[in-house]
Amino acid sequence: MAILDLWSYSDDSQVFQNITNLDCVAGHFVSFVILSLVLVIKIICAQPKRAFFVFGDSLVDSGNNDYLATTARADAPPYGIDYPTRRPTGRFSNGLNIPDLISEQLGLEPTLPYLNPQLTGEKLLVGANFASAGIGILNDTGFQFVHIIHIYKQLKLFEHYQERLGAHIGAEGARRLVNGALVLITLGGNDFVNNYYLVPYSARSRQFSLPDYVRYLISEYRKILRRLYDLGGRRVIVTGTGPMGCVPAELATRSRNGDCDEELQRAASLFNPQLVNMISGLNQEVGADVFVAANAYRMHMDFITDPQAYGFVTSKVACCGQGPYNGVGLCTPLSNLCPNRDLYAFWDSFHPSEKANRIIVQQILAGSTQYMHPMNLSTIMALDSFTT
Repeated sequence: MAILDLWSYSDDSQVFQNITNLDCVAGHFVSFVILSLVLVIKIICAQPKRAFFVFGDSLVDSGNNDYLATTARADAPPYGIDYPTRRPTGRFSNGLNIPDLISEQLGLEPTLPYLNPQLTGEKLLVGANFASAGIGILNDTGFQFVHIIHIYKQLKLFEHYQERLGAHIGAEGARRLVNGALVLITLGGNDFVNNYYLVPYSARSRQFSLPDYVRYLISEYRKILRRLYDLGGRRVIVTGTGPMGCVPAELATRSRNGDCDEELQRAASLFNPQLVNMISGLNQEVGADVFVAANAYRMHMDFITDPQAYGFVTSKVACCGQGPYNGVGLCTPLSNLCPNRDLYAFWDSFHPSEKANRIIVQQILAGSTQYMHPMNLSTIMALDSFTT
């Protein structure tokens, strides 16, 4: 029985049943092993729940933009149609998004948006979501959305959060909570679709060839991750870009026959491997596997290339929208709306449905090194339980 399997057990009798099936132990040694492992499992289960911090764009924004004067919003129906309250929450989803589902899988309370006035007192111990729809690695990404929280502003708010947390539980307690927290950061897609390829002959496309632009993005992303480390992040999941050329918005505007746009796919194929290499180098620099790369491209392509295998009827047409592939414009109360969101890989023109997000989160939790490098989240949790 693997250690990761043991992690899922909290019932002593079940542990006993599994361990006694092992052929390689006998007699008193069996009893010793059983008692030792039961003790370890009880210690694991008694660990305090860790905080969770989220940074990035609309894929992980849980409602910060609701508090901003911006057009990058998801605060009107039918957003949230499958959320427990059946109301819009600012999430760019029909229901739960990736941070929600990670919290759910780990038994954590969902993180509140940092701008939510309810984030006070004991709620600070849960963590916070700093993400803001429309942002990218670069500050000029998403300029058309006006008032959004660019990534360095998110990191500045993280500093303010730590000051507030320190006032609540003391500076040393705040440091321990932040160092022991799980962090998720999702950036990069908007730097292509809402910057480099936003319009023909954009400022960035005139400044850089695509390979040079990707190298520039990676160098800037490295500074962001290093700053996150300096602010106390010690377990950071970093997602790469998804298959940008395959989302309904790009099929509607850039594809002639329903195939994924080759240029945006090329951008993703350049960006993602360099991101993994950068993360490996950064881990070597800090002397630990602090940063973990999540291969969002492959996670998405699994159900894009074979939607039926995952229970979807289509991965081309968005559930909510209008125009070709329901990929034109925003999801609004006047949009076409599919009756069963679980049958669609994409909720709106850019964002996965809750069901697709669940598939992605399962790979984050338990995926092989083809999806998670150098380890998945279950391995992180198991390793950390023995060192806390």
